[in-house]
Amino acid sequence: MITRRTFLERSTVGLLAGASAVTAATSLPGAGASPSPQGNNPADTRALWCALATRLADPVLTALASRRLKATMPVEAAPGISDRSNVTHLEAFARLLAGLAPWLELPASPDPEGVERSRLTSLSRLALDAATDPASPDFLNFSKGAQPLVDAAFLAQALLRAPSALWQPLDARVQANVIAALQSTRPIKAGESNWKLFATTIEVFLHRAGAKRDDARLFEGIDKHAAWYVGDGTYGDGPEFHWDYYNAFVIQPMLVEALDVIGEESPALTRFRDQSRERLSRFAAVQERMIAPDGSFPAIGRSIAYRCGAFQALALAALRHALPADVSAAQVRVALTAVIRRTLEAEGTFDAGGWLCIGLAGHQPGLGETYISTGSLYLCSVAFLPLGLPVTDPFWSAPPEKTTWEKIWSGENMAADHALKSPR
Repeated sequence: MITRRTFLERSTVGLLAGASAVTAATSLPGAGASPSPQGNNPADTRALWCALATRLADPVLTALASRRLKATMPVEAAPGISDRSNVTHLEAFARLLAGLAPWLELPASPDPEGVERSRLTSLSRLALDAATDPASPDFLNFSKGAQPLVDAAFLAQALLRAPSALWQPLDARVQANVIAALQSTRPIKAGESNWKLFATTIEVFLHRAGAKRDDARLFEGIDKHAAWYVGDGTYGDGPEFHWDYYNAFVIQPMLVEALDVIGEESPALTRFRDQSRERLSRFAAVQERMIAPDGSFPAIGRSIAYRCGAFQALALAALRHALPADVSAAQVRVALTAVIRRTLEAEGTFDAGGWLCIGLAGHQPGLGETYISTGSLYLCSVAFLPLGLPVTDPFWSAPPEKTTWEKIWSGENMAADHALKSPR
């Protein structure tokens, strides 16, 4: 039996190990700057990603697993914004897990990365219990206000991405609590925007978990986004198109992953599933071209404080081996590494306790929104989805390659880019 004292001792050891890993990884040549293809050693790069993922995870998972997240997590919001403490804790946990889930889903292994992954997986399962147990001091808000619909969906997305690591090992009591927590979001109305897919994702997970699904909520998000497609691999966020990163933050990943589950239920769904996958690949091609060699990218639209999470669509396409033919896994590794480092290694990104601060390139609270607080920021973790690929995958094993940006702007002769043709 693991006593509370033993658990806390093990957590402290793990925190120190994680801190050492971060120090070692970020002392690589060129730390703090964009790694060039010539210096982007695949093994060192994966070690860096693992260290940064652990740095994100440790404060959240250690606190929630020991049922002290509400007691210890700071709540920063943009100046003048009202208290977000009723929603920020679920934001932090669910968004973090959505990004790390494919990594945690990898098979167990005795190497240092495998040991660390196993530790984080164990903490995640304890955290799921703490977050959904009504008797827990860290029982999280799934039903009060509108915001819980969003983050219950990110939690459902994480469970869909890591069923073997995060869902199946839970005992029946915890599974029942998770299902009840997700079902409690059903009275929350989803607005005419990407929010429709939050309800869809929750219902898809409940269906996958063997619970009765609400078809009206499930299919509304699918049907709306079929109508909101604007062309060339991009959807409107509601009836209108917005210049922001919500196709990556929410729309493309949740749509494709929902259709993975229910796409065989009718010929129309199968067609839309196949179209959505093609659109994800096209959107990934566009995203890869947006990342400059130093890891910067256009700071346009709302929610820019989600940092490298703006490239979830590119990361997901890499994880799914769904990159377009003219975009290699190696060049995506180079591009994502650059943007991850640019947005997570800047001074002021983390506070003294290791928690994320509002900003894109450091601490920039003015970039916050009315709905953003400390927990919101952990959506940056979704840039790490390719950690779910094994070390033998070309994403991690292939020699570094210049990104499209670098190839074109260095004068290399390239084929022209073309829009995705819509079916007639």
